[in-house]
Amino acid sequence: MGVEDVFKGGNIVTGLAVGVGVAVLAPVVKPLLRPASKALIKAGLEVYDQCKVAAAELGERTTDVVAEARAEMLEDMRQESEEAGSGKKNGQGAKA
Repeated sequence: MGVEDVFKGGNIVTGLAVGVGVAVLAPVVKPLLRPASKALIKAGLEVYDQCKVAAAELGERTTDVVAEARAEMLEDMRQESEEAGSGKKNGQGAKA
């Protein structure tokens, strides 16, 4: 006989025994579950905080890389414009 048989209209004595057992054990188990629940919640909050910090660091690194790439692009554009300007001054520019 399984636990599900108790709830499907099984033996009334078994059902009463389960009810009494739960009623007797509840005051004993309840104080044990509270610290375990709090510890689990605290661990979850710590993981959340660590993920939040990691995400912030990743965002900062990404911003740094994007800024470096923009600076390199601007430098390349500046060099290209200088080369094009100096090419025209020396008579090496494209003729229209």
